Formats: sequence, C-alpha cells, structure tokens
Amino acid sequence: MRIVKHKRKRLLIATTTILVLVIIVGACAVYLGDYYRADHDAIGAILPQGTTWKEKADGTIVFEPEAATKGLIFYPGGKVEHTAYTPLMEMLASEGILCVLVEMPFRLAVLDVGAADGIPEAFPEVERWYLGGHSLGGSMAASYLASHTEDFDGLILLGSYSTADLSGTELSVLSVYGSEDGVMNREKYAEYKSNLPEGFTEVIIEGGNHAYFGAYGEQEGDGTATVTPAEQLRQTAEAILSMPEVSHEN
Repeated sequence: MRIVKHKRKRLLIATTTILVLVIIVGACAVYLGDYYRADHDAIGAILPQGTTWKEKADGTIVFEPEAATKGLIFYPGGKVEHTAYTPLMEMLASEGILCVLVEMPFRLAVLDVGAADGIPEAFPEVERWYLGGHSLGGSMAASYLASHTEDFDGLILLGSYSTADLSGTELSVLSVYGSEDGVMNREKYAEYKSNLPEGFTEVIIEGGNHAYFGAYGEQEGDGTATVTPAEQLRQTAEAILSMPEVSHEN
C-alpha cells in the first residue's frame, strides 16, 4: 500500500512539473511572439525611391555608401523588428556614414550584447566607429562599450541610458530623447547621467516620443508626439551628424 501511494505521489509531482514547464514555455512563446513589427508603408513613405541595402544571412543589414570612412553599428529597441530602423540608417548613409543594423535574437539586445563583435574588422576602410541603439538596444550598446572603448569613438543613445560606467572614458556620447517620451524611465535616465563622460551632448526633440526613432507605429505607454515620424528622424540624424568627428563629408 505504501509503495502505491509513493508511486502516486511521484506521478503527481512529475505531472505538476511538466504542467508548470508547459505553462512557462507557452508564456515565453507568447511574450517573444508579441513584438512591434516594422511599418512598411511608413518606411516606404520616408525612404527615397531607389534606396538599396545589403542583407546578410544572419539578418544584419548594411547600408554602405561609397568610400565611407565613418561607421555606425546600431542595436534595435527591445521587442522591435530591426527593419523598423531602416529610415534612420538610410538618412545617415546618404550623408556618407556606413551603417550596420543588427538583428537581435527574439528582438532582444540583452540576448546578444556582443553583436558588434567582428563588424569593424569586416570594413577595414572605415576609420572611426560609433555604436548606438534605441531604448534597450542603447543600454546594451553602452554595456558592450564598457569593455571595448578602444575600438570605438563614440556612443549614441536614443531614448535610452547607460547603466555601465563610461564616465572615465574619452568616448564622444550623444543622448537624444523626445519631450513626450512616455516609455523611457526619466528617474533612471537622470540617475545614470553620471555614467556618461563629462560634457556629453544631450538633445531633446520637442514634441518627439519614444517610438518615432523607428517606423513601427505607436508604442504602449508612450506619449503623444506633436511632430511627425519623419521630422523626429530628421532631427535625430542631424544631431548624429553634428557629433565630433562625424560630418556630412568624409
């Protein structure tokens, strides 16, 4: 009788464990499958006709203007399809900046912080490199830079902040966010400002929000923008092109 009860108990534990695992896996699948998709109509309206780029087998998209000597590697925001950032990359590429837009596993940069590894070496003609990202992507880019400062000239944060301490580096840092951003944690942004090098550049886009750095529609919890997505992207590109050692000419 005791043996039967013991077997039943073990069976109940095993069944419960399997059920819990199924629920966890299912919940993860739902979470990872729910993401912001690129708005191709919006992208088409912003990008000029005839825009081209190269997409690699791993999903990385390269915007390579002729004779580029400055480059940007960009980490997309959390749970945002990376192609949503093609308008911004193309705007910069049209001004002579080689741009590399990486695709993250399950659209989460935290799962591949080292996505920039090997990219600068693949373009030896590029003399100066910047690493940037939007939201979670920006924070992960900053974390990567903390141990690769010798390989990059600067950091670009869009609606983001650095939890890594970069204050003692010589990196050129640009932080851009919209005045109506309702997603970025303002308290943490203020707290982590001290992690950036002294004299970093901060640009606030009046009327801008969190989502308009990409073309993926409205984002839950975000503020209402009073500028168009194209205008926010234009101001963002202008701020990036005004960074030290980045110019309209190579």
